[in-house]
Amino acid sequence: MDDSFRDRRLFLKLISAAGASTVFPACGREPSQESAFFKDTTAFIPRGSTNLEARLENMGGFITPAEQFFVRNNDRSLDVDADAYRLVVEGDAVETPLALSMADLVKMPSHTVFSTLECGGNQRSFFSSIVGQPARGTQWGRGAVGMAVWTGTPLRRVLLRAGMKESAKDVQLVGLDEGAPEAGFRRVMPVEKAMDADTLLAYTMNGAPLPKDHGYPLRALVPGWVGSSSIKWLGRIEVSSEKIWGRNNTTSYVLIGDDYAPEGEARGRVATVQSIKSVLALPWPAVLKAGRQLIRGYAHSPHAPIDCVWWSADDQRTWQRARIIDPVMRWAWARFEFEWQAAPGTHRLSTRAEDSGGHAQPDWIPHNEKGYLFNMPLPHPVTVR
Repeated sequence: MDDSFRDRRLFLKLISAAGASTVFPACGREPSQESAFFKDTTAFIPRGSTNLEARLENMGGFITPAEQFFVRNNDRSLDVDADAYRLVVEGDAVETPLALSMADLVKMPSHTVFSTLECGGNQRSFFSSIVGQPARGTQWGRGAVGMAVWTGTPLRRVLLRAGMKESAKDVQLVGLDEGAPEAGFRRVMPVEKAMDADTLLAYTMNGAPLPKDHGYPLRALVPGWVGSSSIKWLGRIEVSSEKIWGRNNTTSYVLIGDDYAPEGEARGRVATVQSIKSVLALPWPAVLKAGRQLIRGYAHSPHAPIDCVWWSADDQRTWQRARIIDPVMRWAWARFEFEWQAAPGTHRLSTRAEDSGGHAQPDWIPHNEKGYLFNMPLPHPVTVR
């Protein structure tokens, strides 16, 4: 049995347990002149005019329904005509430039990936409140993250179809959002990541066509990397025999600070791979009743599956082990839970994740100007009445 078939069986089992209405949301409304989105925004925390932060306390399951999934845009969400759509593949490192329709892409062999997707700036606001050094950019809390089931054509199949040359070094993905910086949001990855079997050109999310806010009709899904790499409304793929430098790997999506040595033309270390994190599925701050409480949360790592999660109720002086709730998968987040005897008063609950590759959340991380990849254990404020 191949991995794709096994994933589909698990997917069907999960949606059966959750209820189809949870996983397959209704189509979104058309955006009004006042909204940059197609989905109903009332359940989200607005972050500027084009971003929606999810409320983790509303996510009870393993899969994040599309209507609860966070939105990170650089312009208004697009309404792309799928019938007229073409994906252009070009560059000096391909033998045969392509212009593929959605029908062409859907005919190619598909692959399904269970993957967390997280903005590189998620938890940025905690650089100010915990580290004491503010960072520039959208002041995300904890909710620029979600977990979905993605199906599409592996990017490697399209690159091979275009006759990618041995000289190929970088692959740049460019979106159709012309109002975004550089007249189409774009990110670069090395050929090795582009050729990974799990790097997708995705056309379904949770078993349904991509919602318009999430890249319909086609987006990239780059598991384990910061969300900006998973370009929405994908319009063009550029394959180059030279290293590609641009806004989003020289000044933006770059960790800039004294602790980050510059890479190539970048001002610091380019933000690519995500960081290991854990969060509680509680409001921030939370109010609970006194007595026994079952506390749940999510943990994820780009490096390896989550192995264990620890929790603390005494300002991280002592730690106890939480229970991991199946399934545990390569790119997906893992749910965890623990029982806490909540006494009246004010408390701070913290969690710390470890993965099977030996990676763990650090006690401290150095500041960077734009606040990427914050992953220190969070002191979650809780009032017990």
